[in-house]
Amino acid sequence: MLELRRLRLLRELSIRGTIAEVADVLSYSPSSVSQQLSQLETEAGVELLRRTGRTLQLTPQAQVLVAHTEELLDSMERAEAALAATLSTVAGTVRLAVFQTAMLAIMPPVLRELRATYPNLRVEMSQQEPEEALHETSSRNFDLVVAEQYPGHAAPHYENLDRRVLTHDSIRLALPVRGGAGNAEFDRVTALEHAANLPWVVEPTGAASRHFAEQSARLAGFEPDLRYETADLQAHAQLVESGNAVALLPDLVLRNDPSVLRAVELPGAPVRTIFTAMRHSSAQSPAIQAVRSMLHQQPGMSDAAKILPKH
Repeated sequence: MLELRRLRLLRELSIRGTIAEVADVLSYSPSSVSQQLSQLETEAGVELLRRTGRTLQLTPQAQVLVAHTEELLDSMERAEAALAATLSTVAGTVRLAVFQTAMLAIMPPVLRELRATYPNLRVEMSQQEPEEALHETSSRNFDLVVAEQYPGHAAPHYENLDRRVLTHDSIRLALPVRGGAGNAEFDRVTALEHAANLPWVVEPTGAASRHFAEQSARLAGFEPDLRYETADLQAHAQLVESGNAVALLPDLVLRNDPSVLRAVELPGAPVRTIFTAMRHSSAQSPAIQAVRSMLHQQPGMSDAAKILPKH
């Protein structure tokens, strides 16, 4: 009889690529993972792993087991959700991944309402970059994710995730308020192209927001002076407010204190899409649905039934 716990280790290895990463994600020791996989080979009676240089490769037989393990995990998740749905109380733990601005602007009232409405529900929230959060939710290390998608930069799509639009967030050119000492160059900006000679603050290379900022500037006819780099959008706002840089910021950041920042509309009025995603196999989980529904019921949020198109 094959053991599901060991099958999951094999599945994780197919996702992560190394025993060390599997051990880290599942809080095992690498030696324990290796021993369990060896035991699985004995139970299966076939070779599952083949070493090529310093890397381990899954054999065709291992790939067959991984595919069936996905089905087993889906079935287990559906069974757990169905069992929980028979109870009169919403309880349990929901592991939630959220990007920074959503954590600051959206989550505080949601968590407060959840605590008041479902006292037996525990929400564990972690700040994660959207691409990583989607991957980890697909891999079952989170139950629900709040992620973002910038214009012209589609977020990764996973077949086992149900994605639904939460809200649309306008993106604008952020500048310090007019009249500050030494801000004359910033005060003259009334359109994107006027910011061609000013310093910019952007997220690190690879971030969707950075790609969007670079492309927006190039479409306006100039190469932006990317002088400051940080993944913290609150730091972006501080650098803009203090007259050190301009930035393309979404409304969730700009609305925190509109008295200290000035916003200029961008050509085409671009918006980023904020959405939630959860596995199809956990669709009937009362706990996960309670968290997702509370998010979508917040003022200004979009219709929860609107599903994002595939990319």
